[in-house]
Amino acid sequence: MQQRNEITEKTLYDYQEEDLNAIFEHLDNDAHSGNLLYQLPTGGGKTVVFSEIARRYIEHSQKKVVVLTHRIELSNQTSQMLTGFGVKNKIINSEVKELRDQDNYMCFVAMVETLNNRLQEEKVEIKNIGLVIIDEAHYNSFRKLFKFFEKSTILGVTATPLSSNIKLPMKDNYKKLIVGESIASLINKNFLAKANVYNYDVSLQSLKLGISGDYTVKSSDELYGNHNMLGKLLNAYCEIAKGTKTLIFNNGINTSRYVYETFKKAGINIRHLDNKNTASERRDILEWFSNTPDAVLTSVSILTTGFDEPTVESIILNRATRSLTLYFQMIGRGSRILPNKGEFTVVDMGNNVARFGLWDAPIDWQEIFHFPDFYLENIKNDEDIEREFVYEMPLELQAKFSKSENIAYDVKEEYKKIFAKGLKSKIVLEQSIEQHAQMCVQNAKDVFEARKLAKLLNEEISYRVRQYSYCIMNNTKNYKEWLEEDYERKLRSAISRKFAARM
Repeated sequence: MQQRNEITEKTLYDYQEEDLNAIFEHLDNDAHSGNLLYQLPTGGGKTVVFSEIARRYIEHSQKKVVVLTHRIELSNQTSQMLTGFGVKNKIINSEVKELRDQDNYMCFVAMVETLNNRLQEEKVEIKNIGLVIIDEAHYNSFRKLFKFFEKSTILGVTATPLSSNIKLPMKDNYKKLIVGESIASLINKNFLAKANVYNYDVSLQSLKLGISGDYTVKSSDELYGNHNMLGKLLNAYCEIAKGTKTLIFNNGINTSRYVYETFKKAGINIRHLDNKNTASERRDILEWFSNTPDAVLTSVSILTTGFDEPTVESIILNRATRSLTLYFQMIGRGSRILPNKGEFTVVDMGNNVARFGLWDAPIDWQEIFHFPDFYLENIKNDEDIEREFVYEMPLELQAKFSKSENIAYDVKEEYKKIFAKGLKSKIVLEQSIEQHAQMCVQNAKDVFEARKLAKLLNEEISYRVRQYSYCIMNNTKNYKEWLEEDYERKLRSAISRKFAARM
């Protein structure tokens, strides 16, 4: 093993040292005035920082440190990191029933549920604990342990200081927040890869919110498991991410399995992973993913924490979420930098970027920590996002209509003109249909080819119909579906009429 000093010198960067100093200033001066929360983005090296904190704290105070995690993978990774920093530690897992050898260790790593059970059973009592470090502190499961450590200082560590339970804000348990380096700064300093983001317009009004404040799995499965959305996902992958190592995040196991089947039929090298896979199956799948350059792995939220695969090149968010934490965690899986990887791709199929902003945009964590209710109340709703979305025809599709001089039509602008003249609003859609029919006829040899081109306009038709429904303030799902069907029928008829007139 390397000497401890060599390891810390190699591992700690300037920004990590600055954060360490700020944390120890609080521990030294304000130890009796409350718990501390530390924020650092995914990929910024949180485990490295708190491992060095544990080392220095034990050395200076001669008191013990407990590190709490919520998953066994994180416990093992944390234990290895601590060992690398010269901190002799013991993992308290389900096999550890008693701690007779506790005097041999100054540091313990435990899963929250396991330690809670042992403490409740009164089979384990760790003496002389000065510091409790909580990894992924935004999870609320840790709160149940606070009563056992009332005489210790608690240091929570998270990338997103926003509680997973909106009714239990983090400011209730932590007095002060120390904010680390921003994502943009870590990208500029070449510690994180730059994200190239692509958005796809998705109507989310069929999604339902559950008691957790996020979209339900059932409504997500219904939306993302349907044929149209699966086709849209496959097209997005082929257009933007094909041939790259890709992670696809879904909200439901059923959706992930549909994605697997759809991609498999298209001849794409893909596997599916969820929490029902055995430990050995999971190992095999992740090993395959690591070693296969063009691998696509579709999963549910199982890979948002405790998973580190730096070679990931593309992240597809095949789901919508109202969880800021989950948004950062999913994108963060692609942000690891390598000598031959300075950028990665994000494909958003859930209007998440419109809801939360770009992954590397400035964010006021202090305000979110102190006023979480205000932040949560002001997250953009789906209808507002859809109203602001501007459809851009993909270049590949534009090429199929190259003989048409004008392929754009601004529904909102045309509606204003029609409204100002006192004419019927349906003229807006009639004009739109006429323009689409003209485009199809101009770029086709016969009526059959023109109708094929019309089918390629489905997304733009949906967008135009949605914009129209906002203008007339009738935005119900059934009405929009009827309008789309009527639009497509009238478009086919207009194409036939134009070819008949030509003959």
